[in-house]
Amino acid sequence: MFDIKWIRDNPEAFDAGLARRHLPAQAAELLALDTVRRAAHTKAQEIQTERNALSKEIGAAKARGEDAEEIIAKVSESKDAQAEAEKAAATAQAELDGMLAEIPNLPFDDVPVGEGEDDNVEVRTWGEAPTFDFEVKDHVALGEGLGMMDFERAAKLSGSRFVVLSGALARMERALANFMLNLHTRENGYVEVNPPALVNDDTMFGTGQLPKFGEDLFRTEEGYWMIPTAEVPLTNMVAGDIVDAAELPKRMTAMTWCFRSEAGAAGKDTRGMIRQHQFTKVEMVSVTTPEQSADELERMTGCAEDVLKRLELPYRTVVLCTGDMGFGARKTYDIEVWLPGQDTYREISSCSNCGDFQARRMKARCREAGAKETRFVHTLNGSGLAVGRTLIAVMENYQLPDGSIRVPDALKHYMGGLEVIGPAGDGD
Repeated sequence: MFDIKWIRDNPEAFDAGLARRHLPAQAAELLALDTVRRAAHTKAQEIQTERNALSKEIGAAKARGEDAEEIIAKVSESKDAQAEAEKAAATAQAELDGMLAEIPNLPFDDVPVGEGEDDNVEVRTWGEAPTFDFEVKDHVALGEGLGMMDFERAAKLSGSRFVVLSGALARMERALANFMLNLHTRENGYVEVNPPALVNDDTMFGTGQLPKFGEDLFRTEEGYWMIPTAEVPLTNMVAGDIVDAAELPKRMTAMTWCFRSEAGAAGKDTRGMIRQHQFTKVEMVSVTTPEQSADELERMTGCAEDVLKRLELPYRTVVLCTGDMGFGARKTYDIEVWLPGQDTYREISSCSNCGDFQARRMKARCREAGAKETRFVHTLNGSGLAVGRTLIAVMENYQLPDGSIRVPDALKHYMGGLEVIGPAGDGD
């Protein structure tokens, strides 16, 4: 969400930022509407001032014993005129707010300009892709071969894009989530939160899912929205607050189910667990002062990368170009894990600095000690990690010739010392 005053003072910079996102200029249209709004508001104030003066004249006329009917009629007319002006101002304000709510955030200057994922820039890589002396299987073949991954049964229960995990694979998904949470809370300074998975309109608006992306979400008949990521409730923990700047950065993490309709992904990644309607994710959220957010993005990305390092999963980190960034982001790093079954890297985490974009929508501010004025906080979010995709990566990178899965050293404690996941009924 943008400050119209900033756009008024910086129309060229605003349009230049939109141009880097390959969007048309909008400053002129927004400012024309802002002019209508301000003129109507000024007119309403002037009418109010005039009516106040007329009211005093009525009192004076009556005190002199004079007829005040003509003045009273003018007061009545001014009330109607003020109501009309106020309605015009409110209409213009609503239209302006609606337009501003659907404009994406502006990228930082160091974000590479590009149109799509092919223009993202690799920042670093870690680890080497494993080599196999047997035919590599993808996670679907492995999971179904083990008898612990059932898409057909899930389709009977729910429909497409769902899965039933059982036995040791279900345990490993839980183990991965516990491993991630313990790492983030015990070593990375995040506070674990267990937030609601159903939220209201204001909460979805605060982080930018509404109004633009309603079709990507699931909504209950009672009007609640099922969260697409824990970013939504975690970030909104400070909605409407004035936070003591000395308490920042504020770091939170949560493991939740996430729900996405995938309305814009028809026909994409239909095989397996890559793109599901329901999935588990460990999310990291940071609330910072404006001065802290750039460093916090680097730190958060490092925390996500550390999960993969400890699981010994090869990955690469890329900075997204302007045409591939999410709606609320000013800069985003994607971490992509190596999947032998696809012979490519696939996204497993996105870490974004949203600047004050979400804070303005949420009205979340901070105040320095002894200061009277407040400032909008900066918010950041990142996957730490997508648990289902991490399970896929473990399965494919740790597969053995007979289709069993070796358990990474970092997870053995969480798996009760289990070394290898074999077929159902054989060590699960």
